[in-house]
Amino acid sequence: MVAVVVASSHTLATPSSPLSTTICCSNSINKTLSVTRRRALVFSSTVILSPLLNFYNPNSTSAIALPEDELQQEEDRLVHLFQETSPSVVSIQDLELANNRKSTSNEVLPIDDENAKVEGKGSGFIWDKFGHIVTNYHVVAKLATDKSGSQRCKVLLVDAKGNSFFKEGKIVGYDPDYDLAVLKVDAEGYELKPIVLGTSHDLRVGQSCFAIGNPYGFEDTLTTGVVSGLGREIPSPNGRAIRGAIQTDAAINAGNSGGPLINSYGHVIGVNTATFTRKGTGVSSGVNFAIPIDTVVKNVPYLIVYGTPYSDRY
Repeated sequence: MVAVVVASSHTLATPSSPLSTTICCSNSINKTLSVTRRRALVFSSTVILSPLLNFYNPNSTSAIALPEDELQQEEDRLVHLFQETSPSVVSIQDLELANNRKSTSNEVLPIDDENAKVEGKGSGFIWDKFGHIVTNYHVVAKLATDKSGSQRCKVLLVDAKGNSFFKEGKIVGYDPDYDLAVLKVDAEGYELKPIVLGTSHDLRVGQSCFAIGNPYGFEDTLTTGVVSGLGREIPSPNGRAIRGAIQTDAAINAGNSGGPLINSYGHVIGVNTATFTRKGTGVSSGVNFAIPIDTVVKNVPYLIVYGTPYSDRY
């Protein structure tokens, strides 16, 4: 995750002087206005009090039924959104085998080996029914650059029936320039649920968005927010700039990397990638970033077919 120092600032608020209006009248007019005002006050109070009494009347539900219904509908919509999308999100663990268990990358991973050391955790999402998983490059960088045969990747998935299972993730391709990588798991015998792809070119600041991932290892965590900004620039693992990033205040923390940022329809609009943090805390400051899905859609097919980005082949 990208960490920068964010200086705190404090703004002193200066109260403004309240507006005032002065009305000058003669004594006789004052008396008439005084009586009229008292009558108006009594009448107005009765009018105001009447709906309030009705509001608190236990036998009357018309005043509060609509807001409660709307609230329930909104909650049901979010619950449904999570239930429909979360089976497409995976948890990724970087493992280092014990010295006496090092082997070639073609051998089956001993995923139940208690001596394997967990070196990092991240998220990803199911790209297609063939078992391709999209995540951030920095989540699997050790596996991608491993020369010793000691690195492995353990992926926790959920099939379309809701059954959880572990599989080894094999590196298919990666692109450090865009902080993207593709894994593949052997999904034979399982029905996977690929995520639904959306678009990012038509996003608007202020629209709702949601992040699903595994922050700090807590699987299937949903956080909510809005699109806070568009066209941002964030650094890639190799130091180059990733342009067009989506800024959101939906919480993204360590372990969220590689997971999907989705819209209100459950369509993925970005890959959660980075967050600004106060130095030394590692805690999200509410300024978080995702790689736009339009960029992902352009690059992932090349990674699946060729293993490298288009730019590296010419």
